[in-house]
Amino acid sequence: MEMELKTAATIRRPAKGAQATPIRQDDPIPASIDTHDTPPPSAIVYCEGNFSKIDGKTANGLVRHSEAYRILSIIDSAFDGQDSGLALGGTANQIPIFGHLEAAVAHEGVVPDTLIYGMAPSSGRLSPIDRNVVLDAIDLGMNIVSGLHEYLSDDFEIASAASQQDVTIRDIRKPKLSKDMRLFDGSVARVGALRIAVLGTDCAIGKRTTATVLARILNANGIKAVLIGTGQTGLMQGAKYGVAMDAIPPQFCCGELEGAIVAASKAESPDVILIEGQGALSHPAFCTSAFILRGSQPNAVILQHAPKRANRCDFPDMPMPTPASEIAIIEAFADTKVIGLTLNHEGMAGAEISDAIATQAQSLGLPVTDALSRPAANLLAMVISAFPQLNHAPPVAAA
Repeated sequence: MEMELKTAATIRRPAKGAQATPIRQDDPIPASIDTHDTPPPSAIVYCEGNFSKIDGKTANGLVRHSEAYRILSIIDSAFDGQDSGLALGGTANQIPIFGHLEAAVAHEGVVPDTLIYGMAPSSGRLSPIDRNVVLDAIDLGMNIVSGLHEYLSDDFEIASAASQQDVTIRDIRKPKLSKDMRLFDGSVARVGALRIAVLGTDCAIGKRTTATVLARILNANGIKAVLIGTGQTGLMQGAKYGVAMDAIPPQFCCGELEGAIVAASKAESPDVILIEGQGALSHPAFCTSAFILRGSQPNAVILQHAPKRANRCDFPDMPMPTPASEIAIIEAFADTKVIGLTLNHEGMAGAEISDAIATQAQSLGLPVTDALSRPAANLLAMVISAFPQLNHAPPVAAA
């Protein structure tokens, strides 16, 4: 799917003196960037005031995994001087955090290729402060990547500045024209690969992260898996197939997702196709989960839940559902089965995570794990338990 108005891959340029002319590709690139022959573009991720928080999920995800961009640093003054891996509660990753753009660029000694807007605010729009940072990055000669609902390539001031500096704007959520969109035709039913959707009880709860970890451990054990991206972060990370579901007119949502799955099946011949979830089926503010279930017709679902989250994020008066209630809705809505539960351990640590896993497993009668705090082999076992025909690779590799 064409995701941008104008696309270019650029080389890194000296911070001072004349800048090299961008290397252009005449044809738009897909959601992922082919890194087999050339290294991926370098990027600074802007996440002021939101790193490690819910609205910073794009930056959080890019720090954990990125194939399409080489992440150099994060911008968030609240964590200035810290390591981003440690700031996320994990291990050090040598991706530093700086307080402002100038410091991040100065640290590199050359101007990086790209500034990625690494936030997903509920408004979906650019703040005045953020606008100035984007314009400063353009003035330095950096390309811009944004997942906002507000398309920066349609913003006169930003687009004019980008044109003057001969840099590109990539609006991840900007869809192709309706005339080029695909209607659902039922061809997904003829896909031979097992289809597993990773859904959740809320938005910004870790569905993409769990799906990414699962794809990695499946592939490491000889079970070929392809992940279908359905949101801005997954597409920025380099999902080879996918569509930003919340930017597609409802009439075409199921068809566009079906098309991505069929394309992945034909091109890759995978054993498993994983579909990244969005929102929650029970959440009245979102309809994307319904389209994902209809468009992908999954053989199974893995559900993600945050036990310590009392209310839906951005909706303080809306209590979180229980996993059992969400499972009931999913299985009533679609001809599928939930095969396991994965936890987001926000607000939890140590024995509390173990207790939550044991409690949920006993309550639901399903395998339960945590993709980040527990071995990835647990996710592999969850899938093999439901589909033993996949177990053609005896060793369990570390992920």
